[in-house]
Amino acid sequence: MSSRLVGVGVGPGDPELVTVKGVNALRAAEVVVVPVMDTGERGRAEATVLHYVAAEKVVRVVFALNERSDRARREAAWDAAGERVAALLRAHGSVAFATIGDPNVYSTFTYLAQTVAELVPGVAVETVPGITAMQDLAARSGAVLTEGTEPLTLVPVTAGAAVLKDALNGPGTVVAYKFGRQAREVAEALRDSGRIEDAVWGSALGLPEESIRPAGELDGAPLPYLSTLIAPARRTGGRGGKL
Repeated sequence: MSSRLVGVGVGPGDPELVTVKGVNALRAAEVVVVPVMDTGERGRAEATVLHYVAAEKVVRVVFALNERSDRARREAAWDAAGERVAALLRAHGSVAFATIGDPNVYSTFTYLAQTVAELVPGVAVETVPGITAMQDLAARSGAVLTEGTEPLTLVPVTAGAAVLKDALNGPGTVVAYKFGRQAREVAEALRDSGRIEDAVWGSALGLPEESIRPAGELDGAPLPYLSTLIAPARRTGGRGGKL
């Protein structure tokens, strides 16, 4: 029996932002896998999926999603998850993996697909794109991501504050992901680059606990890990000035 693994982007948390193609892929799969932390609480992907498929079709697979310091533990979690999904593929043939955002943008699906491809020779791996947090934050805050010839730089702050500083000193709009634990360093980088005035950050987008604030209100207090920042490009010259 041929097997098929589909990574489905389910957006940043608002179930209304799952695409029609994404919903169809979730419903067409025999099993829908959702990643959970080893603490067991329901994540955004699982909560979103349950708006569209029956709970008995959903399989929770543990990933060390919040593990940064212990590489061995993280690798072991990935290996175990890959073995679990490979077993599901052998049993059912068609498995969808739901990931927040987009499966090709800083997604756990990338590592899972690599592992499963080694365990299940010939498996077909596909992805269904999803709405990203930066798109949702731009829509909810009114921040324009790009105009004309402006570049767009996406930085995971887990790579270090220096990477963000370099981006902020360059041209175009800068988006920072996963910066909640380094909120103080991010605020300092924004002030040093003179880009804090128009910047905005948000977390839990589309959820009851949603928070969207001007970056100028960052006081150094830790924020939710999955916080997103948009620092728009410096724009002058009026409408169409960047064309």
